[in-house]
Amino acid sequence: MSRVGKAPITVPSSVEVSIDGRRVVVSGPRGSLDLEVPGEITVRREENTLLVERPNDERQSRALHGLTRSLVNNMVVGVHDGFSKELHIVGVGYRAVA
Repeated sequence: MSRVGKAPITVPSSVEVSIDGRRVVVSGPRGSLDLEVPGEITVRREENTLLVERPNDERQSRALHGLTRSLVNNMVVGVHDGFSKELHIVGVGYRAVA
């Protein structure tokens, strides 16, 4: 089983997740995101965690398993914390103001 895919996704208390068939909608303080789950991958909720499961060990299912888990996790993080990018400048002679 995929190491990425089998890890549960923890849902913070300020984030609402609704699963309607193949569509997963994640809403939080920073907005709302939705995803159409590909292939035969299923997403189910157990209390405050989400589990992404695959039906078999075919190559396509294995590939979509980890991808779907990563996408749903990024959605939860995005609506809760937001996205940020840090720039690390390494070297001598660069002037940067924080």
